Amino acid sequence: MNPFKQKRDLLAALREMKDGDKVISCPDCQAKHTKDVLLENLYVCPCCGYHFRISAKYRLRTVLDPKSFREICGSMKGKNPLDFPGYEEKLLNQQQKTGMKEAVLTGTGKISGYKVVVCAMDSRFMMASMGTAVGEKITRACEYAAKNRLPLIIFAASGGARMQEGILSLFQMAKTAAAVARHGEEGNLFISVLTHPTTGGVTASFASLGDVILAEPGALIGFAGPRVIEQTIGQELPEGFQSAEYLLEHGFVDQVVPRTDLRQTLAFLLQVHDRRGKR
Repeated sequence: MNPFKQKRDLLAALREMKDGDKVISCPDCQAKHTKDVLLENLYVCPCCGYHFRISAKYRLRTVLDPKSFREICGSMKGKNPLDFPGYEEKLLNQQQKTGMKEAVLTGTGKISGYKVVVCAMDSRFMMASMGTAVGEKITRACEYAAKNRLPLIIFAASGGARMQEGILSLFQMAKTAAAVARHGEEGNLFISVLTHPTTGGVTASFASLGDVILAEPGALIGFAGPRVIEQTIGQELPEGFQSAEYLLEHGFVDQVVPRTDLRQTLAFLLQVHDRRGKR
């Protein structure tokens, strides 16, 4: 699987399909599947293992115990602090399109009975770029986890900082990293799950600070894109550079976990690091 192929986001096509018998093609192996088949396999291609992008709400449904999720800061949404032209209209359009207030969903839930604080970024919402609202929601989730001595799990997926908010968006890198550090100082577990793509300021801040760092197969993970790096250093990059598998080989990622195994893996990690039993 080549993670650097330009793969179209098929979530829009999936949302438009009303009947389970409609067929879509895997962008990696071109195998054709019905929506029902993909749904049964957590939107992972049964033929080649390609991981389709999924929404934040669906991702949490795949890992959390049924009906255990309770949202934190559900009403918080981005504003236009710099009066950037057209930004308010774009935010409104994204909210209507995705049904989300912002690009991250935060709250509490349980995995195999273990209570956790979770954050799930949604690439449908402006490529899950991190503006002030996203940074604040993640920070508050970290603070809630620290105060209540709960494990923290963040599913990262982002194109980086949200430039419509200028330097205010860049401040979120320091703020979220500091919040994660305070959570860790209390002896709490932080599991970072990197999904496709995790880039820019998100990679350069909280996403790289997990006590355990997991990644989905084929995920693109890095700060700048490969072309920008090649132009900067004047060298050709190794094949597969910035893929989850490449980063696993070089020690940046602890384990590459297929989506179908992720809930079980998270439950195992929570059990191993549990100090007070299920709550």
